[in-house]
Amino acid sequence: MTQAISTIKRIVEAPNWNQRVAQIRLIPQHHGTGEHAQIFAEIARLLYVPHLAPDFAYIHEAPFYEQEYFAAAYDAAHRATRGFTEVSEDNLKKTIESDPKTLLVFRTILGLTREEFAQSTTLAAKPVGLQSLTPGKVDSMERNGSATTAEQALVAAKTVRLVMDGTLFGEPPAGLRSKQAKPDTARGWESVQRFATRGVPFATFLHQRHYGGAFRQVLDATSTQRGNLIEEAVQSLFSEYRIPFLRTGSNNQAEIASRFEVRVTPAPDFVVFDSAGSLKAMLECKGTNNGGTARDKALRFRTLREESIRLGGIPLIAVLGGLGWARVNDALGPVVRDTEGRVFTLATLNSMLEVAPFPSLVNTAGAS
Repeated sequence: MTQAISTIKRIVEAPNWNQRVAQIRLIPQHHGTGEHAQIFAEIARLLYVPHLAPDFAYIHEAPFYEQEYFAAAYDAAHRATRGFTEVSEDNLKKTIESDPKTLLVFRTILGLTREEFAQSTTLAAKPVGLQSLTPGKVDSMERNGSATTAEQALVAAKTVRLVMDGTLFGEPPAGLRSKQAKPDTARGWESVQRFATRGVPFATFLHQRHYGGAFRQVLDATSTQRGNLIEEAVQSLFSEYRIPFLRTGSNNQAEIASRFEVRVTPAPDFVVFDSAGSLKAMLECKGTNNGGTARDKALRFRTLREESIRLGGIPLIAVLGGLGWARVNDALGPVVRDTEGRVFTLATLNSMLEVAPFPSLVNTAGAS
C-alpha cells in the first residue's frame, strides 16, 4: 500500500503531461495486477474528476423553440380565432392558410409531435379523399410559414377539429388515456378558452413540465449538436493549430482503414498524422452524465488500446465530458489506464497540445 501511495503521489505531482504519462507507464512494472484498479481509480479521482462538468446545465440555442417565436405564432392564432372561440373547421382552415405558422400553436394544443400530427392527417384526410401532410410539410409550415394550399390548410384544420372533438382516435383501450386528457384540453375548446383567458395556474404549469420533461422537445431537436459538442471543440482546436487530422464519419471509415491501416470498427473519432502522412495518434470523444453509461463506454477504450498496440504503440487519447465519468472504479480509472493518462475534458483541452505527438505537429505547422 505504501508503494502504491508513493506511485500515485509521483504521478499527481509530475511536472508536465508527458512526465505523467511516463510515470503511468511504469505502473505494470512496479505493481501487481491486483493493485492496478485501485491505483488508476485514485489517479482518476485526483487528477481528472475535478475537471469534469455536467452538460445538462445548458441547452443549445434553437430559435424555433424560443418563447419569442412561439409567442408570435400564438398571438396570430389567438387573434384569428378570437381567443379560440371561433374554431370551426372553416375558420381554422382560413387561419392556417393565411398564416401557416399558427399550425405550431394548434398542434401544441393537441399535445402531438410533428410526426404524430402528420400521421393523424392521414386518418383525417383519407376518408374524404384528401392528401395527408408529411412531417416535412408540417415542419416547413410551422418553422418557415411555407406556402400552403387551401387543401393542405383544410387537412390540417380538419385534423385539429377531429382530435379536439375526440372523434379521430376514438375511446382509448382500458388502461390507457388520451393525450388530450390534459388540463388545457380536458373539456375540448372550452378548456383552451378558459386557460387562454385566465392563465394557467403555476402548479398546473409545473405539473405539465414534470409530466413531459423540461426542455424535452428542444433537447431532442438538438441531440445531434449535443452529441457533437466535444468533437466540434476538438476539431476547432486542431484546425486552429493546423494539426493534420481526419474526423471519422460514415464517409471516411474506409479511407482511414486504407491510409492508416486502422482496423478497429468503427474507427476512432479522430486520427492525427504528420506532414508525411504517418499516423501519430488516435483520439476518441465520449460524453455522458450517467455512471452506468460511462462504464459501458469505457470498454471502447480497451478495444482502441489493443489497436494502438497493434499499430506500434500509437498514442491513444480520450476527451471526456459529463459527470458520469466521475465513476472512477470501473469507468474513468480504466480509461486512464488504457490511454496511459492521456485524458482531457473541455476545460483542459488546450493542455492536450503539451502531450506527444502534438508539440512536434504544432511546431511544424504553426498556429493560425
